[in-house]
Amino acid sequence: MMKKMRFFMVALVLAMLAFTSCAAAAVTDTSLTDNVIHVSGSGTVTGTPNRVHLAFAVETESPDVKAAQADNAARMSAVVDALVAAGVPKDQMKTTGYSIYPVYESTTNGILDQKIKTYQVTNTLQVTLKDVNQTGKIIDTAVSAGANKVNSIQFMLSDEQALALRSEALRKAVLGARTDADIVAASLGVVITGTKNAEISQGYTPVAYDNSLVTLSAMTKSSAVPTPIQPGDVTVTAQVSITYTFR
Repeated sequence: MMKKMRFFMVALVLAMLAFTSCAAAAVTDTSLTDNVIHVSGSGTVTGTPNRVHLAFAVETESPDVKAAQADNAARMSAVVDALVAAGVPKDQMKTTGYSIYPVYESTTNGILDQKIKTYQVTNTLQVTLKDVNQTGKIIDTAVSAGANKVNSIQFMLSDEQALALRSEALRKAVLGARTDADIVAASLGVVITGTKNAEISQGYTPVAYDNSLVTLSAMTKSSAVPTPIQPGDVTVTAQVSITYTFR
């Protein structure tokens, strides 16, 4: 009986020691969790675009829908042929829209009648250029060949250039975050011991050109001066949120 009692007491003591050890570990973990500094950093880098998307359109109109389609097809074929002759590969061109809309006659007070006056056919072609310096020349080429609308011009970065600029922006963001953390730690009289976690986000916005100005200048076919296009800069930004531990 005494042996059983002694065995029970030893087991109880061991259990209490184990519980005390776990509690101490939990307190230690909690203190480490509490000793943190949360900071955010932002990095911005600018670069010159080396890609451009151009959206041309051929718009035709006729009382006969078949005639409007045929005229549109002939003019768009001439545009594509002219662009190929100017050095644009066919795999850098694609159709992004095709529509046929009836145009109704209107009365003197502006109320639409149900009678169809003409049919309007629009075919939109997107062209990707890897040399932004050719933008003005390609616009003039397309317009001279029969394109009568320039819907949009969008400058951007190649994947390789975007990755390089993003890496630089992230480096700046991390350096900024660490600088802020060091200032806070020094002000508190503590020392940063490590990094608990980090979260990354980034943004990239292409530069959009003023389409109305491009269309007006490009439509002047008789001008011997190429249409001037200035791509501007592309801004790449990155943000980080970092949690540092300290003692």
